[in-house]
Amino acid sequence: MTVNHPSRFFRIGVLATAPCCCHPPQASGALVPRDLPTNRSLRILQEFTLVIAPDAASAARNQRVSVDLEGSTGSYSEAQEARMRAALVVPRAPLPRSQRKYKLGTTGFMLAIHVGAVFALLPQYWSWQGLVALAVLYWTTVLGVTLGLHRLVAHRSFVAPKWVERVLVLMGTLACQSGPIEWVGLHRHHHKFSDQPNDHHDAARGLWWAHSEWMLHDIPAIKELHRFTGDMLQDPFYRWLDRWFLLLQLPLGAALYWYGNAAQVHGGGLGLVLWAIPLRLVLVYHVTWLVNSATHAFGYRNFDCPDLSRNCWWVAILSFGEGWHNNHHAHPSSARHGLRWFEFDITWQHIKLLRALGWAKRIREARYPA
Repeated sequence: MTVNHPSRFFRIGVLATAPCCCHPPQASGALVPRDLPTNRSLRILQEFTLVIAPDAASAARNQRVSVDLEGSTGSYSEAQEARMRAALVVPRAPLPRSQRKYKLGTTGFMLAIHVGAVFALLPQYWSWQGLVALAVLYWTTVLGVTLGLHRLVAHRSFVAPKWVERVLVLMGTLACQSGPIEWVGLHRHHHKFSDQPNDHHDAARGLWWAHSEWMLHDIPAIKELHRFTGDMLQDPFYRWLDRWFLLLQLPLGAALYWYGNAAQVHGGGLGLVLWAIPLRLVLVYHVTWLVNSATHAFGYRNFDCPDLSRNCWWVAILSFGEGWHNNHHAHPSSARHGLRWFEFDITWQHIKLLRALGWAKRIREARYPA
């Protein structure tokens, strides 16, 4: 499959008034460059049109977002949107018999990692060096997920040099949240079917399911990954990472173990390893999972998207800005998630730093209307 990168544009239209959603006036807005593959794998990178209520005081709660999930210049029909909204409140059927069994490998791995995290908290493994290793690797890993896997690769919200992209993806792969191809493919699938019955972490199925239970079962979306990741499947580096992502923990663990023993850190090398790998992984896992669960259940909405997304401030703090999830679902291709003055977005600050260094260009930025 050949991936082409045409010089295309998409329009962000902001309407001053909306007397009728069926017959909106002509939109005006800025043209934003779009360098995206035309193959079907990236057609879920959504474009959008905002229709703002005429009453400025109630604009935040009355804005309606029409999102074209197929990447064309249209939007949902009223019938399509009505079906999507109706599906949000329909009771979910029990899992098919083929999906009820737990995957032994994933379940066993998650159990072992959580046990390791508990052991890390024992007094004999405490050290300031362990805390520093945890903090540095938390920053590295979370930023790799939010900036690299999510905003750069999954949504192509900006363009970066290939070496920058690969470093960020490598950082994100240290999170052990499967390989980068599977991560990006499942995320694009989620946006295409957000909170619908075929969404693999459908929040309407329950908070625990959306948080982490979904990954312990076979999900049909895995069989569809090739439809969403044609751009990444062309890259041998990403294919290698997708197969061997678990191995990245080995050199990291070996280096930490050596340093802990050589520097006579309290708790030794084992203490450093426990703080930097299982404890760090568990923290990053649950922070990431909170974006799938808590931000589809708690918080406020700036935009009336046909899903359950919310803006949750405390998840935004922990996840470097990913908690402004309703904004993200309204503007999936925007590199900036925190759109209002109080919605601090740490990942966006890093993107601005990359732009200042000349390493981020063609940045797609949504703005919250006054």
